[in-house]
Amino acid sequence: MNLRKSMSVAIAVTVLFAIGCRRAEKAAKTEDAKQRGREESLAVDISGLKSEDGQPLIVADDSPLTPPQRPADPEALPLEDPLHWYDIEYAGWKCEKAKQPESPNDGCKGKKVVFLKFVDHPYHNAYFNGMKKVADAYGIQVKTMVANTDINIQAQQVDQAINERPDMVIIQPVDAKAVVPLLRKLNQAGVPVIASNLIPTDQGMPYILTWTGPDDWGQFRMLAHEFARLMNNEGGYCIVRHLEGTSPYYSRTFAMMTELKKIAPNMKMLDMQPCGLKAEAASTLVSGWISRFKGELKGIVSADDSGAQIGINDAIKAHNREDIIRVAAGNSKVGMDFVKAGTLHAITYQSAESDGALPMKLAADWFMGKPITKSVHYLRKHIITKKDVDQFMPAQW
Repeated sequence: MNLRKSMSVAIAVTVLFAIGCRRAEKAAKTEDAKQRGREESLAVDISGLKSEDGQPLIVADDSPLTPPQRPADPEALPLEDPLHWYDIEYAGWKCEKAKQPESPNDGCKGKKVVFLKFVDHPYHNAYFNGMKKVADAYGIQVKTMVANTDINIQAQQVDQAINERPDMVIIQPVDAKAVVPLLRKLNQAGVPVIASNLIPTDQGMPYILTWTGPDDWGQFRMLAHEFARLMNNEGGYCIVRHLEGTSPYYSRTFAMMTELKKIAPNMKMLDMQPCGLKAEAASTLVSGWISRFKGELKGIVSADDSGAQIGINDAIKAHNREDIIRVAAGNSKVGMDFVKAGTLHAITYQSAESDGALPMKLAADWFMGKPITKSVHYLRKHIITKKDVDQFMPAQW
């Protein structure tokens, strides 16, 4: 019996040793595969990728995130005070992150990304073109779901994404506030998330790896300086606003208004209204302003240089008021053609393709184990006028 027991023990030890060896061998192979995946992805060079307008595809603003001191109660300040908008403009700049998923640190090839798209629109189609260029370069698979501006649909798509267990979700929030519980749900499910283009409120920022997109507040302050120059620092103006509930609804209104209050106090904001960014609604809105304010109206700021700007220009032409100075968020083909024609005097440069490429580039970095150290990543800022509009042709959308 003792001999049998000894033999049994010896066999058991041998089996366990063999199992341990196989596990160690498998772990070594797994680590080797991860290392090969990392090295393969690190060897990919996307520095030469271009947008359709010939501009570099990946151009980010590397300025440090140094917000001013937060007031005790920002909303108690007047609307004309830039610090009133502190929690919107500086959302996530210095937030404390919730526990985030760990990077697989094994490269990009074969990774699956679900892109939760805000709406089907020419800008967002160009956005996806930029995203796809980066994804293809790294061998990343992308599945797109479109919410068409409906937060309820986006909520359903978040549930679907969680069930599919992708390696990453990139989301364009339909609503800055209503998206917060969706971001929390993704985070709690262990799905890494990058938010992009439309920024969530500060309460949503802890649940994402980072946010990428245009610095609407910064670029509309730049646009305010050009607008004031064109207006000779005086006169009344109106603002055609973005879609209500989105981050540009605030930034493309109040960055302009607060900056003009500071740099051109003789300029007067007469009215500000949304129009759904539709040409017919914008034309009706501007016709009403021209009839109401008459010669007091000297300038119009628009949150959109395409559909809304068509309506603005139609109304101005119908009322024979070509003297009205016009600036807008850009830069569509429609808007840049208006700039060339002199019927739109300045627009912001906002590369739709770069807007889509940047979050995918950061996703790729994360798959490779590179740390994402900034909570907000902005695109390049620039103001386009008739002097340099040709540099940004052909238009991306």
